Amino acid sequence: MDAMAVSDFLAKMELLKQGAEAKIYRTIFMGKPTVVKERFQKRYRHPQLDEKLTRRRTVQEVRSILRCRRAGISTPVVYFVDYTSHCIFLEEIAGSLTVRDHIGSPQQSGSYNPDVKLEHLAVKIGNILAKMHDEDIVHGDLTTSNMLLRCPPEDGKSDLVLIDFGLSYISALPEDKGVDLYVLEKAFLSSHPHTEALFKKLLESYITSSKKSAVVIKKLDEIRLRGRKRSMVG
Repeated sequence: MDAMAVSDFLAKMELLKQGAEAKIYRTIFMGKPTVVKERFQKRYRHPQLDEKLTRRRTVQEVRSILRCRRAGISTPVVYFVDYTSHCIFLEEIAGSLTVRDHIGSPQQSGSYNPDVKLEHLAVKIGNILAKMHDEDIVHGDLTTSNMLLRCPPEDGKSDLVLIDFGLSYISALPEDKGVDLYVLEKAFLSSHPHTEALFKKLLESYITSSKKSAVVIKKLDEIRLRGRKRSMVG
């Protein structure tokens, strides 16, 4: 499929949403339900610089997804990549629910209480993030909205799928992994008030699952301290 064909294909797709970096479409590609992520041009940047940066981000996103899949971490299947139009054709995770909605639904009914199921989910998230970081993959935008729960009808067991690797990159630095966890902690506690015990369970799982957790958690504690100091100054 050339750039012109991709452009014509996009014009016929259903636009799901548009963010600061990309547009997300839904379509059928090769007979399969597909989500297409198109990184669009930034008019404020020099065209050559924009092309270089956009291509790099697309390459990094695809590389992170494929590296996760090789490590046994569930991510959408990459069907096709067009580096000219900066489009990634990805498996649509049908029948899924964001972890944010899953955790938030009991809260909305006023009956929230971290039960065994949510603790199991926290343990699973910690285990998967440990595996991801041990592969030196930094997600860059860890939130409960970027985690999906898929329940395959054949066995009824939920599968946690990581999505939106648009800000991801490869790094072995504990600092980068600590920042990844810090971003998740801030997003987690902001989206789900009164879940400190649940996030603690997530971190405990991360610590026991990762071979490199000691230095990462040390960096996380340093980043938390810097954050508190900035808040006090502010």
